Amino acid sequence: MIAFAPVPAHTERPVRFPTPFDRKAVPPLAQRAATELMATLAAHHASAWRLHVPGHGKMFGVLVVAAPDGTLGYLRAFSGMMNGHWDIAGWAPPTFAVAPRDLVWGPGEAEMLDFAAQRATLLAAMPHEADSAEGRRLAKALRAVDAARTARSRALMAQIQHCYRFANARGDARTLRDLFAPAEPPAGAGDCAAPKLLAQAYAQGLTPLALAEFWWGAPSSTGDRREGVFYAACRGKCLPILTHMLDGLPADPPPLFGAAAIGVDEPRPVYEDEHLLVVNKPSGLLTVPGRSAALQDCVVSRLRARYPEATGPLVVHRLDLDTSGLLLVAKSLEVAKALQRRFSLREIDKHYVAWLDGNLAGEHGHITLPLRPDIDDRPRNIHDPVHGKPAHTEWRVVARADGRTRVQFTPHTGRSHQLRVHAAHPDGLDAPIVGDRLYGRTPPDDDERLLLHAERLAFVHPVTGNRVHVEAPAPF
Repeated sequence: MIAFAPVPAHTERPVRFPTPFDRKAVPPLAQRAATELMATLAAHHASAWRLHVPGHGKMFGVLVVAAPDGTLGYLRAFSGMMNGHWDIAGWAPPTFAVAPRDLVWGPGEAEMLDFAAQRATLLAAMPHEADSAEGRRLAKALRAVDAARTARSRALMAQIQHCYRFANARGDARTLRDLFAPAEPPAGAGDCAAPKLLAQAYAQGLTPLALAEFWWGAPSSTGDRREGVFYAACRGKCLPILTHMLDGLPADPPPLFGAAAIGVDEPRPVYEDEHLLVVNKPSGLLTVPGRSAALQDCVVSRLRARYPEATGPLVVHRLDLDTSGLLLVAKSLEVAKALQRRFSLREIDKHYVAWLDGNLAGEHGHITLPLRPDIDDRPRNIHDPVHGKPAHTEWRVVARADGRTRVQFTPHTGRSHQLRVHAAHPDGLDAPIVGDRLYGRTPPDDDERLLLHAERLAFVHPVTGNRVHVEAPAPF
């Protein structure tokens, strides 16, 4: 434990453990510990660990703790490995039992290398005529090697995951596989900074008080992690683990976005006929129901109550929870299918307006960064040039004021969070949308919304053939 000096005032000690799943839930004492660690990294480790080399940036964490004698201090950790090492003196160790894991990992790694050698031998022997008898025989042998490797890899991974054990404040310890059962634990689960820190605190008899995780070094390859910025714990890898590890502590629950009270008259129609309507969705209202029972209030549920005779899915496209603006709604399944086809053919024009956090260098341009969901931290999306789906955004500056830029966005594809990621990414506009709790440089205040609004919608009516053009000015 690194003791605080000077000693914090008693009033600085957190009364409840703030949830690690909210970027805003970093109390001053955790910020102080993180700032000290950032200075240590900059002065002593960044160069030696090559943290500013592309691909070497890392997530770090601090855990404010109280010793049995009341002394306050903090523990520190890095995610995963550092320069090929799991355990470095002065940092929280890994959460797996080293000796049992090594008994599995050593021979297992040799097996994987043997599979790779078999595969290379078969590929080298493959004839130019792949459809020849020999080609088919080798292809079959190659598929058998790949299947055997996959099965053995899964078995080894299960053995390794049983080496991870996580205690909580009640003294109850469970394995990684137990915490994720019946699902398979995602890759890297248990290796983040947060579980390492809590495990070390319990092992040393320290009381956890608050946690902070931040990125240091070169931006992540996906572009969604920046140096010195605090981030929430990832839900995909860490939610089951940290929920268990915090059991027994007076801890705040994870935030539930989408459950805010919204006026009963929302969403309000701005265009309507017997076949369809366009509504103006407020920020904070879900388009479709969420997974939680507390997240069933949404545009769809409200419209079903208003239009009990309507058939089909009603909404034919979506807006993010935090985005406001125009949504196209069909009253029948036939009209819904016709509109969805127009969306797929990109025959429906959509225009958004947003305020960005920064001054853009240009006036107009296009962004084409492929995107995919972040499977470990939904609902976030990330840039992935290999596995991402094509995403194309056109942007144009319409105003500048006080270090911010107002832009008009025209999305030519409809990927989830496309505008938000394209705005924030270093290879996009490098200027997050103001109020973006997922991709912004700082978390928004409680009364600050995402300044993104779908302001214009134009399409050919699927029944009348008339051109329909609807506008709803942004409320900001």
